[in-house]
Amino acid sequence: MRFTKMQGLGNDYIYVNCLKEAVPDPSGTARKISDRHFGVGSDGLVLILPDEQADFRMRMFNSDGSESEMCGNAARCVGKYIHDRGLSEKEEIRLMTGAGLKILKLSILDGKAESVKVDMGEPILEAERIPTTLTGLQVINTPIEALGQTYSATCVSMGNPHAVIFVEDAESFDVQTIGPVIENYPLFPRKTNVEFVTVSDREHLRMRVWERGAGETMACGTGACATLVAAVLNGFSERKATLLLNGGPLMVEWDPETNHVFQEGPAKFVFDGDY
Repeated sequence: MRFTKMQGLGNDYIYVNCLKEAVPDPSGTARKISDRHFGVGSDGLVLILPDEQADFRMRMFNSDGSESEMCGNAARCVGKYIHDRGLSEKEEIRLMTGAGLKILKLSILDGKAESVKVDMGEPILEAERIPTTLTGLQVINTPIEALGQTYSATCVSMGNPHAVIFVEDAESFDVQTIGPVIENYPLFPRKTNVEFVTVSDREHLRMRVWERGAGETMACGTGACATLVAAVLNGFSERKATLLLNGGPLMVEWDPETNHVFQEGPAKFVFDGDY
């Protein structure tokens, strides 16, 4: 199987062009190829597929083999792959995902996609649709107990569930211990991604993420979008801000006219290989 490793702000996945390659067991392949000691090493596996309704379709599998609906960093990398590898000459690509259709706008420099802006669509704020076991229109500052401490979570779905928790110091926060407890908290029937966020000012947020099925990663595009929405709902930030992730900065905007969330950042090739 021919593959390409790519990363967006350090959020690294293995990408397979399924217009040419077949992956009969993507869940099992994701577990094996993602292993950083016995495999290639990645946060998961992404398949680039044809689609009848869009230009292309993306399926993604976490490093534990579970399938996820959407990943913003992966979507940007798919856009760069499609353009730079000659699958399409379009600078605006319609990409079908498990979270619905996403529009990718490529910024081209010297014939290559330098950065990608993704229209992530409208945030989902209804408690049951996120999903949570709660009812109501929004889940803001809901208490969650983890290892004897109580945290306040604001929940948002960007096609996949997120619990955003604002903390005093995200840098020193024990993400490795608290993250998996909240990921598996009974409030979340399909588990959840967890963001730990410190507000630097109204246009700058520091975020660390514990990804459902992958653990702490360098970045999470959907998590950054959910974080901005949560910050706006809590009155902490403007609708456009820079989120500093472990892998670097990501620009995110929640447009008041369309209610869509946009994220823009880099996508990079790492290497090609055979597995």
